Amino acid sequence: MSKKETEKKFEMALEKQNYILLAISFVIVVVGFLLMMGGGSENPDVFNKEVYSFRRITLAPIVVLFGFLFAIYAIMKKPSDTKEAEGKKK
Repeated sequence: MSKKETEKKFEMALEKQNYILLAISFVIVVVGFLLMMGGGSENPDVFNKEVYSFRRITLAPIVVLFGFLFAIYAIMKKPSDTKEAEGKKK
């Protein structure tokens, strides 16, 4: 088995850049869920209007949706062709 065949055998499905983007998208989703937290009342007999605040009803779901869309982008992003370009320059 040649060295090139061995390198192709252990090739990852995604590049390092894709995994970094996936980690960023994970953080965005977690921030969105953290924005949804809170607003509860300590006394269950008392209604707290904070439950329906702009942050929990509008902003947080938009942030979570953006995080999921960014994750799809991170997975679908093709790796850069810098390796091929370097090989052609030589």
